[in-house]
Amino acid sequence: MPTHYKGSPREIETLNAFIKLSRASNTLHNYLSRKLAECDITESQFGVLEALYHLGPLNQKALGDKILKSGGNITMVVMNLEKQGWVQKDKDPTDLRSHIIRLTPAGEDFIATIFPNHIERVVELFSELSNEELATFGDLCKKIGLKAAQSS
Repeated sequence: MPTHYKGSPREIETLNAFIKLSRASNTLHNYLSRKLAECDITESQFGVLEALYHLGPLNQKALGDKILKSGGNITMVVMNLEKQGWVQKDKDPTDLRSHIIRLTPAGEDFIATIFPNHIERVVELFSELSNEELATFGDLCKKIGLKAAQSS
C-alpha cells in the first residue's frame, strides 16, 4: 500500500520506497525467524553463532556491533548460547573487563549443520533478482545504511 501523504513528488516516492523496503525486510525476517525457530534458535542466536563461525572468537562488544545488538541484549544471547553448550566465554587477557566468546565443538557442529539450509533459503528469496540487480540492490542498501549511520 503506497503512502497517503500529500507532499512533494520526491517525498512521496521516497516514502513509497521506504514502505516497500520496510515491508520486504519485515517479511524476510519473519520467514527466516520462523525457519530458525524450527531449529530451536532465535535470529539473534543464529547471528552470534554465524559471526563466530565465519570470523572466529570475538569479544562481546565486537560481537554486538557485528550483529547490531546492544550490550545488554548480546549478554543475554550469549548466556542462552552458553546454556545450550554452543559457546564459551573467557576473560579477555588484554582487557579483564571484557570477554572473548568462542564456539564450542558442539556449537561449531550445530551452526555448520543449519547454515547451509539458511543460506539456501536466503538465495531462494533473492532469486527474483538478476546478478546485476542483486549487486545494485546491495549497493543501494549500503548507501542508505551509511547515510543513516552518518545521521545518528
